[in-house]
Amino acid sequence: MTEFFNHLAEEFELPLQNPVLVFSLILLIILMAPILLKRLNIPGIIGLIISGVIIGPYGFNLLENNFAIKLFSTIGLLYIMFIAGLELDLNEFKTHKNKSLVFGFLTFIIPIMVGFPVCYYLLGYDFNASFLTASMFATHTLVAYPIVSKLGVAKNQAVAITVGGTILTDTAVLIILAVIIGNSQGSLDQLFWIRLIISLAIFSAIMFLVMPRIAKWFFKKLESEKHMHYIFVLAVVFFAAFLAEVAGIEPIIGAFVAGLALNPLIPHSSALMNRIEFIGNSLFIPFFLISVGMLVDIRVILSGHMAIVIALTLSVVAIFGKWLAAFFTQRIFKYSAAQRQIIFGLSGAHAAATLAVILVGYNANILDDNILNGTIILILITCVVASFAAEKAAKKIALSEENDISVEELKNQTHYNEQILIPVANLALVENLLDFALIIKDKNSTNPVTLLSVVPNNNEAELNILKYKKELEKFILQGSASESSVSTITTIDHNPASGIARAAKEIMADFVIIGWPQKTGFIDKIFGEKTDSIINNVDKGLVLCRFVRPLIEKKKLVFICPPFTEKESGFPTIVQKVFRISQEYSIPVVLYSEERTYEAMQQIMKAFKLTGKVTFNKFSYWEDFLVITKDISPSDLLVFIASRRGSISYAPHLERIPDKFERYLGQNNLIVVYPQENVSGISIDDYENFSPDPINKGIEAIEQIGKGIGSIFKKDREKE
Repeated sequence: MTEFFNHLAEEFELPLQNPVLVFSLILLIILMAPILLKRLNIPGIIGLIISGVIIGPYGFNLLENNFAIKLFSTIGLLYIMFIAGLELDLNEFKTHKNKSLVFGFLTFIIPIMVGFPVCYYLLGYDFNASFLTASMFATHTLVAYPIVSKLGVAKNQAVAITVGGTILTDTAVLIILAVIIGNSQGSLDQLFWIRLIISLAIFSAIMFLVMPRIAKWFFKKLESEKHMHYIFVLAVVFFAAFLAEVAGIEPIIGAFVAGLALNPLIPHSSALMNRIEFIGNSLFIPFFLISVGMLVDIRVILSGHMAIVIALTLSVVAIFGKWLAAFFTQRIFKYSAAQRQIIFGLSGAHAAATLAVILVGYNANILDDNILNGTIILILITCVVASFAAEKAAKKIALSEENDISVEELKNQTHYNEQILIPVANLALVENLLDFALIIKDKNSTNPVTLLSVVPNNNEAELNILKYKKELEKFILQGSASESSVSTITTIDHNPASGIARAAKEIMADFVIIGWPQKTGFIDKIFGEKTDSIINNVDKGLVLCRFVRPLIEKKKLVFICPPFTEKESGFPTIVQKVFRISQEYSIPVVLYSEERTYEAMQQIMKAFKLTGKVTFNKFSYWEDFLVITKDISPSDLLVFIASRRGSISYAPHLERIPDKFERYLGQNNLIVVYPQENVSGISIDDYENFSPDPINKGIEAIEQIGKGIGSIFKKDREKE
């Protein structure tokens, strides 16, 4: 018995050495720290850093800062930068890249201009130490980004330019680090600059030219091996970090660049993105924050007044420099006070790049113990201040964005808890259709995506119901991987089309998504009798999808809107879905329509704050539709708004466009959308001459007669 207690006492000797016990303690801290501090309105991020101070070698010495802690810390540090690059809205960044450049310049130059005189003249450090410390003030780590993302304001323009400016300022600082190290070693010659420029060029070429092609090939070849996708992404992140280190810059820049390179290939609502964020936010990033706290030596503050002066001076200069950069950015772009505050909150925290700069400078004997310990205190103070500022500002922006939308717009935007129905005819198509549904689904909707199977009413009906129900249940896991629920319905009907129409009415579906049907007859030549029946009987949004290549292989989204589609009551919802696809896959929208349709779309974008790059091509030759095809490449995603007979936008010649898609654009992914039918009382204003269904039939008859007469004259000319 004594031996047992002695063994137990050995296991609990400080610092703890048992890897199982160490890991259990860290997991307990990750679990409990945010929960406990949330009651005090302290961000969970701060709780993790304070926990690191308490358990670290300079606190109660529960854990030592050994290789295992440093390994997980490094992974978390790289993970923060990778997710920041991955979640960056590239369309928004491209739209506001000039603003990101301006902010990046301000948040880089202002802290250096403030910090260098303080370090050189007030604290008395030499040029190399002063300039390196001042450049540390210019860096920032997006420690508060998870707070902003959670509160739903990550798409705000102020957030976009701050995240965009991060790569600019941190890259500049880390290049300065390489230059100062070279200067301190006396190797700052022509060969140094040539080597640095060439290595950066090679690194950029590998990450932005080679790596996306490899990733596309991998995702395409192993499309069904979802767990392998995550392993591949991790491998890319760490390989990029290693390449950056080889190129002479810090690994965190490599991780950020990896996020930018993979950004267009990983939709933000995909299961893969959910796995990346879940594991990072649950384990790796908290580990990093705890390790930051473990570096803090409280005894430094008590060792003498000089340490306290340096720590407080560094902290004040760091906060003031970043606040000035946010202030001038607000003035230049006329942002609100809340947007200035969120810029400061995101850019005011110092952790990742700051540690990299100071530790490298310390190891190179450029910086002393006071700067190192003062920087650790600076990290703790700036993370606290920035997190509070970001959380407070994000809440203000979230509330103001809700208030900016009128009651009617909000009603149209949220609809009534969106329902999406996917009828299953071919099980091989379900995975792609479900992925697409989860991309376009309203994130505020709590309703599941419903998979429907219609079984013929015959002697084998009950057996078929059990068979299809079992098959469909396999796809429930696909939805849960992206934190979305999926339900299944199996029903009996003599006619599959009528079964789909009935089920759509029963669940009040807003969108019915079906796979591309087989050819048979006229609208039936392309759509078939079953599809024609669905088009005529389902009065909600109907989406026909043809996916002939992986969804990640897209260069642009070609949005084709025939005349009068802006008068369809479902047009605003379709525009929102199109821009959601554009954002998820980071591709620009190219619109082919008439001027009125484009103006209507601009109003919808303004009302619902839709962002993204839109190129407008005025088009009016709808009877000669093939003119468009010359500007379309096989990798483009096509979205075409069709119309039901009798609708405002219906025209007989438009019925043949899907047939032309099939014949001339067979290599493209294609989405044909039938808007929900117009409600009664819609205003047609200056379109009052547009004809309803009975006159449509007369027009069709006249067209057929005209073609017949034309063919007679053509034959006569040939005889001549």
